[in-house]
Amino acid sequence: MQARQTHIDALKLIGSQLIVLHHLSAYGPVADAVSQAAPGLMRWLYDYARMAVQVFLVLGGYLAVQSLMPTGRASTASPGRTLLRRYLRLALPFMAAMLLAVACAALARQWLSADFMPAAPSWGQALAHALLLHGVLGVDALSAGVWYVAIDFQLFALLALLLWLGYRSGRAIVARALVLGLMTASLFLFNRDAGLDNWAIYFFGAYGLGAAAHWAARSQRPAPWLGLLALLTLLALALDFRTRIALALAVALLLGGCQWRGITGARLPAWVARPVQALGQASYALFLIHFPLLLLGNALFARLGLAGPVAGSAMLLAIWGFSVLLSLWFERRVEAPLSRLGYRRKLAAQ
Repeated sequence: MQARQTHIDALKLIGSQLIVLHHLSAYGPVADAVSQAAPGLMRWLYDYARMAVQVFLVLGGYLAVQSLMPTGRASTASPGRTLLRRYLRLALPFMAAMLLAVACAALARQWLSADFMPAAPSWGQALAHALLLHGVLGVDALSAGVWYVAIDFQLFALLALLLWLGYRSGRAIVARALVLGLMTASLFLFNRDAGLDNWAIYFFGAYGLGAAAHWAARSQRPAPWLGLLALLTLLALALDFRTRIALALAVALLLGGCQWRGITGARLPAWVARPVQALGQASYALFLIHFPLLLLGNALFARLGLAGPVAGSAMLLAIWGFSVLLSLWFERRVEAPLSRLGYRRKLAAQ
């Protein structure tokens, strides 16, 4: 098993916390109450914290290409088993979290009626989520932000397919050219059309930046290749400036620079590294389970008749804190065992 890299866990930690804070600033009477005391902060969290998703898009491409090419070459075997393992890795914890979300929403609806409160799901809605097709089918989400889980699977599948097709030709450069070509098309074309935001091609610019940063840093001349990657992205931004793409470029260059220089955070003291690694490892769990607690917290706030910025701030901090604690438990007791189940299926198939 590959050793964890603290700088990557730190990015996951920061990104996941910002996404939680974005949702806490966006939904319910708790957000309204806190906004009375800190309108500027809550507005910033609502407008900008959601861009932390770019961190995960770039990290996704950076880590996926390492997973698909652990020896520097992609497998020419059928990608079907690889995609099944990825699906199980994402979908099994996701479905467990959706059960929690449905239960919490059912309880919260007894105390609070609000537009952001998910309704009881239909069987078709549940099936669409289980198949990670809820975004492309346009069904109502059972939890906030779950569009990303489906997009992550699409992106991984698209990257795996491009690498497989490229290496079938017998030349590594073809595989990389396919990935970089689609990345460029996304940066200059697809990412500028918001109507494509349920499809991987919209996000492949940021995802491809992560893969390209990994390749550039492992090349014999990292600096020129990272510079070329930056120049290409800056040209796309000159055509149509998007803050999210500028952030994606910054993350890609950070990852590439750290890999090039061998900076992994390994020398950090244990009292810093261990919590960063634990919270980074639990970032997917936090993403999955924080919204059910947000629903319960807002419903309890309304049920108790609370109001004002002091009570709102206390409830916001409580939701945030319990979400972090529950994510650590969920990662250890639910996500990790389900991931091992997928890994055992991998071994059995070999």
